[in-house]
Amino acid sequence: MDLRVFTEPQQGATYETLLRVAKAAEELGYGAFFRSDHYLHMGAVDGLPGPTDAWITLAGLARETTRIRLGTLMTAGTFRLPGVLAIQVAQVDQMSGGRVELGLGSGWYAEEHAAYGIPFPKEKFGRLEEQLAVVTGLWNTPVGERFDFDGTYYQLSDSPALPKPAQARVPVLIGGHGARRTPALAAQYADEFNIPFASLADTEQQFKRVRAAAESCGRRADDLIYSNALVACVGKTDAEVKRRAEAIGRDVDELKANGLAGSPAEVVERISAFRAVGSQRMYLQMLDLDDLDHLELIASDVMPQLS
Repeated sequence: MDLRVFTEPQQGATYETLLRVAKAAEELGYGAFFRSDHYLHMGAVDGLPGPTDAWITLAGLARETTRIRLGTLMTAGTFRLPGVLAIQVAQVDQMSGGRVELGLGSGWYAEEHAAYGIPFPKEKFGRLEEQLAVVTGLWNTPVGERFDFDGTYYQLSDSPALPKPAQARVPVLIGGHGARRTPALAAQYADEFNIPFASLADTEQQFKRVRAAAESCGRRADDLIYSNALVACVGKTDAEVKRRAEAIGRDVDELKANGLAGSPAEVVERISAFRAVGSQRMYLQMLDLDDLDHLELIASDVMPQLS
């Protein structure tokens, strides 16, 4: 089971804070540092000092880390034109020496679009389909050849399809709870399928849908990696768990029901249950980015038991 750190900087974090977390995650042996792609906070927080851009953040981290993989859960398709996104991700992949992964979603948070003047189209899923075709098509076009695309939402003509990523194939993550179109899209384009904040039962059901969709389009179901994202709140004592839950404004019982909360032993048992239904990778949503001891505890008391 690969454990990865997943952050939500729109809730209030500077680049320096994210850098500290990413460096700690690298030193402690986590597989990756991922971040959300949002420009507006959610819930009862002020979001100070304000948002940071996902790909600018990852570009900086690419030069200040050496091993850990870097990516998004999920880049909002509504924020960027696909040709521009292909250039951005390829450049950051070069800057990192080939450590980037692209999680791409349709975008959903209408309020942040209104707050920053970003168009929020009605038809988002169809745009996401075309964005995946464009981004992967640009990367896969051999050097010296040209790429054209004539879609409903995007048109590219005589593109040199440059630059290329450092990796021969940048892993693409697709995720969600949709029962039909999401599994089909993952089967066509994804290297990894991620289901966020889901129960064991929903995880098992969605993984089965994606596996079936992959096989129906001629791929082996095991060609994809299957992963979860869940909030983490781990402590050596009940008091420590309670303190960490209160720091993120959550209830311990609710976190135990819906996330990864409790003692290291409890969390190992919980993650193992997800592994039993097919999960191979866990993105630990870390909401208190000043609590580096939390990362250290999971690395020392949870990670070794899952290797």
